[in-house]
Order: sequence, then structure tokens, then C-alpha cells
Amino acid sequence: MTRQPRLDALAPATPSEVRAVVLVLHGGRQHDHGRVHRLRLAYLRMVPLARALRRAGRRHGLAVWLLRYRYRGWNAPSLDPVADARWALARARAVYPGRPVVLVGHSMGGRTALRVADDPAVVAVCALAPWTEADEPVAQLAGRGVLIAHGDRERWTDPALSHRFAARAKEVTARVCRFAVLGDGHAMLRRAADWTRLVTEFVLGELGLEPESPAIADAMSQPETGGLDVPLGGRPSRG
Repeated sequence: MTRQPRLDALAPATPSEVRAVVLVLHGGRQHDHGRVHRLRLAYLRMVPLARALRRAGRRHGLAVWLLRYRYRGWNAPSLDPVADARWALARARAVYPGRPVVLVGHSMGGRTALRVADDPAVVAVCALAPWTEADEPVAQLAGRGVLIAHGDRERWTDPALSHRFAARAKEVTARVCRFAVLGDGHAMLRRAADWTRLVTEFVLGELGLEPESPAIADAMSQPETGGLDVPLGGRPSRG
């Protein structure tokens, strides 16, 4: 039997009430064909964030979908989560035609979100502690808003690579910023409120559902490589 990805909709509105969609993408591993279920930590990590987005966006007609991939791994060269995310985006276009979509992904999900940003419905991408490589493509981000955030105590994915990625992304789209979440690492637990607020403000602002956050607007407006290492919360880490 062929395994299928799953979409978990959080308190979905009827199609006529929906003004925009957020697709939330969880993390994973480099190579793993194991099944993703609701108790996997990578999936569970994104549930509170998806719920927060739903609460913040409910009155604006925001639908939130949390994708569960067929497999836990990136699994190059097949890139299974990329195929699953494209499947979910096609579903979003079919169910909510003409509505804009923002992608929110963590770790491998951040990499996936950045890869599928060329979907015609996507207007913005939020990549949290993204796994990026030195040769990660950026052309697909043209015309999209991009926010990247990385903890300064990160041990799993490389903040330096996400900084380089953000700098290259600025060559193809005018709206790019990157935040350094001070005192937190890959799990986004120590400063969960800061991560949640940043994501929520970015999503609602990019969709035009609420005014853009001044901090995000300022980071987005910085020339050249400005706005790519903006400190967020707490005091700088000492190591």
C-alpha cells in the first residue's frame, strides 16, 4: 500500500470564510523512511506554533494546515518532503483557490519551505533553524517575503549557512530578514514565546491581515546584508 502524506487542519473554517492559508512543515532527518506519526517529536514541536497561528488568525479567516510527511527523512535524491509539500500546496490551491499561502517550516521543514516557495500561491516563507547547504538554491524565492530565524545556541543546523543563504536570497528578492534568537537552540523551547511572536507577526503582516511588525519592517528595509543578524530577546549568549 502506498503511503500518503497527511494534513492536520486546526479548527478549519469553511472555504468561503478563508482569506489565507498557512502551511506548517515539521523537521526530520537526512535519511529515514520511517513513518511520521503524531507522537514524533519533530511533529509535536510544531503543534503549539500551529495552534498559536490559528488563534491569532482566526478572526482574519486564516486556515492553518500542519503537514505530516510520508517519511521522516529528506532522502535525497527523491526529496520526499519536497514532494509532500508540493502535494499539500496543490490541495490548498484546489480547496481555497486564489488565497495566498505562507509557509512556516522548522529545520528540515525550513529547507522544504524554502525549496517550494516557487508555488504560485506562496507569498512568503518563514524558516526556523533551517537546515541549509552551501549550494542551496535561491531563485525560487523571487518576489517572496523571507524571514529566517536561528538560535545563537544552535547545535544541529548551521546558523552561518542560514546567514549566507539569506545574503544570497537578497539577490533575488527585496524582502529578506534574519533574526538571531538569543539564548536558544534548535528545539525553540527556552524562548518559545519569542519564536511564536516573531512567526505570528511575520505571517499576519505578510498576508496583510495585520500591520507589519516594526522590527520586521526595519530588518526588511536594511540595504545589502543588513537585517540578517537581528538579535531577538534576552542577552547575547556567551557560548
